[in-house]
Amino acid sequence: MTNLFGTDGVRGRVGTTPMTVDFALRLASAAARVLAPGGGRVLIGKDTRVSGYMFESALEAGFVAAGVDVMLIGPLPTPGIAYMTQRLGCCFGVVISASHNPYQDNGIKFFDAMGSKLSDLVEHEIERLLGLPVVTQESQHLGKAIRIDRSRTQYQDFCASTIPSGMSLKGYKIVIDCANGAGYKVAPRVLADLGAEIVPIGCSPNGRNINDGCGSTSPELLQLTVPGVRAQVGLALDGDGDRVVMVDELGRCVDGDQLLFILAMARRLAGELKGPVVGTVVTELLLEHVLAERGVEFLRAQVGDRNVLAMLKQAGGTLGGETSGHILCLDKTTTGDGLISALQVLAIMKQTGSGLAELAAGMKKYPQVLLNVRVARRFDPLTEPGVARVVEEVELRLKGRGRIVLRPSGTEPVIRVMVEGSDAGLVKQGAKDIAAAVEAASK
Repeated sequence: MTNLFGTDGVRGRVGTTPMTVDFALRLASAAARVLAPGGGRVLIGKDTRVSGYMFESALEAGFVAAGVDVMLIGPLPTPGIAYMTQRLGCCFGVVISASHNPYQDNGIKFFDAMGSKLSDLVEHEIERLLGLPVVTQESQHLGKAIRIDRSRTQYQDFCASTIPSGMSLKGYKIVIDCANGAGYKVAPRVLADLGAEIVPIGCSPNGRNINDGCGSTSPELLQLTVPGVRAQVGLALDGDGDRVVMVDELGRCVDGDQLLFILAMARRLAGELKGPVVGTVVTELLLEHVLAERGVEFLRAQVGDRNVLAMLKQAGGTLGGETSGHILCLDKTTTGDGLISALQVLAIMKQTGSGLAELAAGMKKYPQVLLNVRVARRFDPLTEPGVARVVEEVELRLKGRGRIVLRPSGTEPVIRVMVEGSDAGLVKQGAKDIAAAVEAASK
């Protein structure tokens, strides 16, 4: 088996390869061989999908059989697992989640002892060992398993510590949408402990309603609720809590690009912005323009937070992210964290006395259309002559005042078509034309 690890771990439909109990058992055995060959401890966390129970049990069995002690922390955001892996001195951490996907999907991803995602070389080594028999140590060398659910308060304390000491959110009414996912316990508690009045939605998981009409991928209910209850702001996490989008007091959505702008401007004003800001190939063109006008260097990485992270480290930066709301504040934590990113924005609101609408006003968005074309096979669309011809035609229509991005999804069988520019009509028609060409090429 090769190429099982995508942009964010192993992921798929539950009950089909690779997301089966048998595979999870073999994956645990292979990972133990690579990440804890002499024994040690692993932390396992998950989101709220009903299938998480069986994958948790399968991974636990594989690790214990390989002589690795297992710590089970239950539902906790992915960045919380990264933090707690390092905090508890584990050899590595495991997250059972398919992030923003529906409950029928699930996934398994790893962190190393420092709370960072595994390198490609390490992932390839784990894949290489998947064909070996599951290892079972002699009884005296087997691992043990314990539950440490209450340890999540350590992550809550860490999140609260990322805003200025002594700062209170008293006086703010905040609507928090946790996508019925991994953040449903810790996120409201952190905000409430900081003094905010909380209006929770998407905080009643039942194993099947994760990301279902709620969370960062479906913020419509949040947009209605914030002005409806006269809240100052709303925030929506995704199913595993590593992404966030926010909603201003008027019910308008503030996406990852706008949040990145707000954070960059505040850090620049405070003299705390280090290195360039890093986005991705699909980050809005306007963000690049407004940062350049203010003397801030902007770089683009390939899509995926691990690519943003790699470029930040290479360029000496600390702030980056994706349009989806996956923000990296490396001056605060080691990985993308939706709650910590939201807390940084709330702290800026508190320090400046400005509402979210005012802070985001410096970056009015260019028209942008993103279409997902479902395909039967994975391919590079730009290598198809018919697609390349239509792309060239659309570029001529945009006359240098827009851009086009075509890329296969790393998690779904779709080709993403993004067209952005100053003319809304040209953008909309161009996206439709390219999507039609991609669909034709896939047949």
